[in-house]
Amino acid sequence: MVDIGQFAPRLHSGPGFLPSSANPDGATPSGGIPSRDVEASLAAGAHPSAPIGVMPGIPGIGERLRRPFGDTDLRVFPVGLGGSVFGWTASADETRGILDRYADYGGNFIDTADSYAGGLSEVRIGAWMAHRGNRDRMVVSTKIGRHPDAPGLGPVNMVRAVEASLERLQTDHIDLLFFHTDDETVPLEDSLGTAAWLIESGKVRYLAASNFTPARIVEARILASTGLPRFVGLQHEYSLLSRRGFEGDSELVARGQRLGVLAYYALGNGFLTGKYRSRADFVGGGSRAARASAHFGRRGLRILSVLDHVAAEHNTSPTSIALAWLLAKQTVTAPVVSASRPDQVDDLVAATGVQLTRTQMVELDRVSS
Repeated sequence: MVDIGQFAPRLHSGPGFLPSSANPDGATPSGGIPSRDVEASLAAGAHPSAPIGVMPGIPGIGERLRRPFGDTDLRVFPVGLGGSVFGWTASADETRGILDRYADYGGNFIDTADSYAGGLSEVRIGAWMAHRGNRDRMVVSTKIGRHPDAPGLGPVNMVRAVEASLERLQTDHIDLLFFHTDDETVPLEDSLGTAAWLIESGKVRYLAASNFTPARIVEARILASTGLPRFVGLQHEYSLLSRRGFEGDSELVARGQRLGVLAYYALGNGFLTGKYRSRADFVGGGSRAARASAHFGRRGLRILSVLDHVAAEHNTSPTSIALAWLLAKQTVTAPVVSASRPDQVDDLVAATGVQLTRTQMVELDRVSS
């Protein structure tokens, strides 16, 4: 796994937010942009919490931060942009702005599903890539199995789902195809056999699993030894608020099989952003706030308190610290996080510039255990 510390400086307060080890002439030894450029960068719209050198529209280290996904040739930005809000809480204009902002930082990894907003998420992503002409520079991950027009992982519905996703995404291939959830009504070898045809035909590059048990992932690897395609990645809920489901057998299997791991609900439906501090904050927040309210209690508030403390030490936001904690976990390739507005992308990307100390990691591990 790439050590982002060799590229990204810590965030510090002070003029230009330069690391304290900056040279007198303004050049940063860790690869940041010179201090004389910072003022102009901020004036151009760069967010103060964004890591220096990864400012939108300014050549930096965004591409150099990319990590290998499992043992594939895919290299992805350490924070994946989730597409669940596109066509739902984010309008068409907001979606374009969010995607533009992310790409301008050097982000290249977009995760969606055929069921998000009934397929509208894929439509919006496809239209954006076509407009920018950047399909070959992006890694697109989508999931099948939950769309009402092609439910489950039966062969016919799998082919139908992939063809529909390709049309909505305006592309001829999907970089990373996830089985959205296990379908025990269909023999796993049948689903893998259909995936083999999709890969051989060039419609799909790699196959991965979402919400699969460790036992089923092991079963899939055994079947792969017979010539069927293997899973190269796993998508699993994982955050400071939700650790037990992943840590343990799932993590051991992911590490043993060298799977790329994507952590979803990485911010606990927004709770770890610090947006919800009292019961009143959940009122009128819709389904997302209702899910976040499940974390409102003694444990959740203790985690927020530690996030606030660590964020203050790094001159950044609780959002960035919560994601930085995940990025420091060896098994995690990238958290997948959504943004409803372009400005929210800044705190997501800023996580790549935060290097948590051993003491801070221990403190966060302890309060979230």
